[in-house]
Parts: sequence; structure tokens; C-alpha cells
Amino acid sequence: MAALAPPVAAIRLAVRRALTGLAGDGPVLVACSGGADSLALAAATAFVAPRLGRRAGLVTVDHALQAGSDRRAAAVAAWAGGAGLAPAEAVRIDVAGRPGGPEAAARQARYEALAEAARRHGAAALLTGHTRDDQAETVLLALARGAGPRGLAGMPPRRDLSGVPLLRPLLDVTREQTRKACAALGLTPWEDPHNTDPSYARARVRADVLPALVRALGPAVLDNLARTARLVAADTAALDELAAAALTGAAGVRDPAGGLAVPALAGLAPAVRTRVLHAWARELGAAPAALSHRHVAALDALVTDWRGQCATHLPGGIRVVRRAGRLTAAPTG
Repeated sequence: MAALAPPVAAIRLAVRRALTGLAGDGPVLVACSGGADSLALAAATAFVAPRLGRRAGLVTVDHALQAGSDRRAAAVAAWAGGAGLAPAEAVRIDVAGRPGGPEAAARQARYEALAEAARRHGAAALLTGHTRDDQAETVLLALARGAGPRGLAGMPPRRDLSGVPLLRPLLDVTREQTRKACAALGLTPWEDPHNTDPSYARARVRADVLPALVRALGPAVLDNLARTARLVAADTAALDELAAAALTGAAGVRDPAGGLAVPALAGLAPAVRTRVLHAWARELGAAPAALSHRHVAALDALVTDWRGQCATHLPGGIRVVRRAGRLTAAPTG
């Protein structure tokens, strides 16, 4: 019997770790574009899941942004069916008219489609093929955009996606390993032209910035960037727990419209207080994607730099004022 190729073994082990102990008896669905990362993940899941007593399927999303994208999606779904993945389906989405740039619009539409497919099939989890290299790129992009700790924490190995657990088993696996795994398994990945399109920031980081860092600092820089994300994520989780408790204390009751007590906010460390204000703004209905550092800083000024200023305006037409020692949402009329 031929020895198992190390990259194949590494990816199967990563999938096994992600699926072990997963709650629910529904299938796990792999989000697969047909690229090396998600194709290697799908092949590993097709092997591992049945051995854990778990059904596994695949969903591929057709963004309809390139000629022949429907044929590519159909080919991925057909391969999945032959590999024993069921369900195996292609889902077409409409990206046009969405807010934000094309990259953000495509990502939002893709995750909405994946979440809907996961709910439709009663999936226990949705798996994506993000690798250590993707994590390093995410950290660099967050640094360039001036993101805070939440951005530097990168992509979590697990998060909630509209009520469905989204798992990223390959965050400790390299992109090169996924390519070698596909070669060892005789799989031919699809090369997405968007991954090399310089009009996308992530493509420029992938083609120019990361290779330059590796040349200047050595290959360990990729591991170090991914490790930074893990360390910052742990610190961020701890601060979020403190902020959740502080939000309850400042509110007194869990009615977000009831406002927050300024003295309770003023006594908090800045890192905790801004998290409280961010969470409260979201409870009031401010869309997370539109809620920026500028909005939170304006709320913070109502606490720490009070000069009788007027209302602070949040996304969604929300006004916040300081009255009688509390921050409260005011009518917009």
C-alpha cells in the first residue's frame, strides 16, 4: 500500500479535529469554489466525515461574474457527487446592486447563499477552506486599514453564520499543502482569475506584499502573522467578556433603548468602554458593517469629553444624546 502523502494526511487530520464533537446529526457542508484550498478540504471531508458517522455535502456558489462560471459550478457539483458528497449543488447568486466594493458585495452575497443552503439542508456546520496564508493576508490588510484588535484577530476558526456554525479547519494548513494534496489525489483545481487581478487589494497582497515580506524576513513571517491573529483573538475574547458584563451594569436593565449610565461608563478602561458602546450601538439597530470607529469615538466623547454637544448620529438614522447622566436613543424627528 502506498504511503499517504503528508499534505493529504495533514488536511484530513485538520478536518477530523474540526468535526470531532460537533453537535447535531445533520450533514456538514463544504463551501467549495473548485480552487485548491476548498477542493482539498472537500476531498478530505468526503473521506473523514463518514468515518466519524457524519454525512457530508458540498455547495458551490456561481457569482455569475465570469463567462462560463455556470459550467465551472456545475463541474464542481458533479465532481462532488462522484466523490460521495451529498447534497452536491451549485447555487447562483446576484451580486449587482449591493453596497460596498465588488469584493465585499460578492462576499456578502456568497455567505448569504451558503447560510441559506445550510439551513435548507439542516446542516450541522458549514466548512470553508481558508488557510494559514489567507489568515496572514487578512492580518496585513487589517494593519493597512488601521483596524483595531478585532481586525487584527483575523478569521476565527469557528463563528456563527446566521445560526449555522461556520468552521475553518485549515487555518493551520498552508496554501502550498492544499496544492500538493490536490496533486497527490489527482485533482485539478480551478484557478480563479480574481485571485491575480491587481484591482483587488487581497490579490495585490498575495502577489506582491507577502512574497516581499518572505524575502525580507524569511518564511516564518507567515506563521508569525497567523500566530499574531490567534494571540490577539484570545485577548479580544477576554475584553469582550468584560464588556458584556459592563454593558449589563451600565444599562441596569437589558432594554437597549433605556440607555447607559454615564458614571458607570466613565469608570471603565477605554478598551472596555468602547466595546460597550459598540455593542450597545448594535443593540440599538446600527448595522455592524456601517458602524465605524468614528461613530464609536463620537459616542465615547459624550462620556469622556462632555461639553454639552448635540446628538451623535449612528447608521440607520439613530440619534444618541446625553441627558440626566445617561446616554439614550432619541427620536429622529
